[in-house]
Amino acid sequence: MSTAQAAEPRGSWWFPAVPRNRVAVLRTIAYLFIPLDLFWLSAWSSLHGRLDGDLYQPLKIGRLVPFPTPDQTVVALTRWGLVVAIVLALAGRLPRVTGWAVAMLYLQWSLIGMSYGKVDHDRLGFHLLLFVLPTIGAVRWRDRTPDQAAGWIIRMAQVAAVATYFLAAIAKVRFGGWEWVNSATMLRAVLRRGTDFGDWFGEHPETLHVLQYLMLIGEFASPILLLDRWWRRYCVYFAYLFHLGTYAALTIAFFPHLVTLLSFLQLERLADLVERRRPVAPEPVPSPTASG
Repeated sequence: MSTAQAAEPRGSWWFPAVPRNRVAVLRTIAYLFIPLDLFWLSAWSSLHGRLDGDLYQPLKIGRLVPFPTPDQTVVALTRWGLVVAIVLALAGRLPRVTGWAVAMLYLQWSLIGMSYGKVDHDRLGFHLLLFVLPTIGAVRWRDRTPDQAAGWIIRMAQVAAVATYFLAAIAKVRFGGWEWVNSATMLRAVLRRGTDFGDWFGEHPETLHVLQYLMLIGEFASPILLLDRWWRRYCVYFAYLFHLGTYAALTIAFFPHLVTLLSFLQLERLADLVERRRPVAPEPVPSPTASG
């Protein structure tokens, strides 16, 4: 082992030393995703502010933390408070304070949407990511310094992404039994919201049973993503292809989870690409000196 290799910080499994700009890129993507969610993907959550407060049945965390019962004022303050906090966070203003504000306000937004009978499991990892991002403070796209604090954030996001898959498999077996793989779950989904692409599967229902077997096997096998091996990125690419196929067939997408899944990729390469495309400022021309 060379001296340079020996001096490089490696850290433990929970605290690997990764480039700080990997977290910077992930944070930027995560924060830019939230306005997309607020005003498009889950914009329907704002309608809950018009409902009678008696219909609000908060999830357990909403019962443990005293979040207010949604009304139109609470919804508006949550939505626009998130926008302000995100702008300040991306501008580098008080990154820890604004980061915690983003995490708490987005949790409130999810409670507004998911406390009326519909609960999406794709937000689990994304919420955890938002809560761990502020722990590192200020990070910049140009900072390639290996940092164990950055590695801990990445590792927590990876664990949360895997937990989303694994717990989904547990839920299928818990509520549907092992015979879930032979059920009509996917067929019912195709009939309810299938596209032209999905209709083909509806005409060949045996393929849906095969897909359900593969889905359950893949979700139970998801912890292999936590192994730092060369083939891991190909497994992540396959996961993205799976979600792309799901969207093409059923118009169902797990967008917050897809953001969290980025934690498995070397996002610092994106920062390097942006840096290479940045125009280089011309060197200043020295002023002529007066001859004596």
